[in-house]
Amino acid sequence: QVQLVESGGGLVQAGGSLRLSCAASGRTFSSRAMGWFRQAPGLEREFVAVISWGGGSTNYADSVKGRFTISRDNAKNTVYLQMNSLKPEDTAVYYCAATPRARWPPQLYDYWGQGTQVTVSS
Repeated sequence: QVQLVESGGGLVQAGGSLRLSCAASGRTFSSRAMGWFRQAPGLEREFVAVISWGGGSTNYADSVKGRFTISRDNAKNTVYLQMNSLKPEDTAVYYCAATPRARWPPQLYDYWGQGTQVTVSS
């Protein structure tokens, strides 16, 4: 019922920045909390950040606190992940996710994007 499409990934040097975007379509009212996850080859998917419907609440993984910022523009049905001070260990496929569930913070996500590759070189 909700389609998510990520964009903005690419190659960047350590210390650089990227901004990822995730555009939602379909039943966007089902996209309450929205989050970002990432997965490196051979590793399991891990949580990165999440934002509430109104943008007033955010959570971040400890590994990205102070470097990444999640935001959203509901008029554009889009969530962003601003990534600064990137490190090689940030290299992964980044996935956007959404949930209509009311619980905060979310524990389960119902919809997922296809992912966008972020590669950070040293």
